[in-house]
Amino acid sequence: MDIFKIESPFLKEAGEISRFTSRFFKEASKPNQEWEEFLNQCFWVGYKTLTLVGITAFIIGLVLTIQSRPTLLEFGAESLLPAMVSVSLVREISPVIVALICAGKIGSGMGAELGSMRVTEQIDAMEVSGTNPFKYLVVTRVWATTLMVPVLSSVGNAVSLYGGYLGVNIRGHVSWNLYWFQVFDALSFGDVLPSLIKTFFFGFAIGIVGCYKGYNSQKGTEGVGRSATTAVIVASLLVFILDLIAVQVTDLLGLT
Repeated sequence: MDIFKIESPFLKEAGEISRFTSRFFKEASKPNQEWEEFLNQCFWVGYKTLTLVGITAFIIGLVLTIQSRPTLLEFGAESLLPAMVSVSLVREISPVIVALICAGKIGSGMGAELGSMRVTEQIDAMEVSGTNPFKYLVVTRVWATTLMVPVLSSVGNAVSLYGGYLGVNIRGHVSWNLYWFQVFDALSFGDVLPSLIKTFFFGFAIGIVGCYKGYNSQKGTEGVGRSATTAVIVASLLVFILDLIAVQVTDLLGLT
């Protein structure tokens, strides 16, 4: 058996995504960017997802606080609840959950939208008319997700911490000033900055995968559905992989 003739769908897909990513950087480095479409995508990616992110982050902060209180109460460490919740939310839980929400909503939306444009030959029509569809459709969307996911994650951090404040006061009583003093006293530079930086990579991965799946969609309406579904799966998997890498890098740098 000739090992060089063995085809791996996974390796083939990884190679195609890598080539798609290199094309993105090539097109993004050219002048005359589509700034109007970029701002439009920032609105759809950021503002239209804000409500979902806010509600989810609030519930996560509230539930995490309520569920953590009995365990700390057994050890007489209930006073450490605001500090523990704040570090857990800001460092790991909130950024990952927000990224997964964006992968499900934004990634699938991009896959379906661009997939529909591909099967209805709208992208081909743009190429014939002299417009660069890759720059107009892909570059703007990837930049929008790269910039908006960190913003959504920051909002998610704030809302989840507020949910934690309400969770602390359901069974106990902690003043507003004392709660936030304990929160900010527990957080450090090594908690906030790595958490923010990795959300840029989350957003980039979500945008690239969503656009790649939609831009290369095939087989009619069935292909559009498959593009939307696989975009969510691959983007969510990449979020976990990037998070694992970020944790290892942070640990090696001594920021944990």
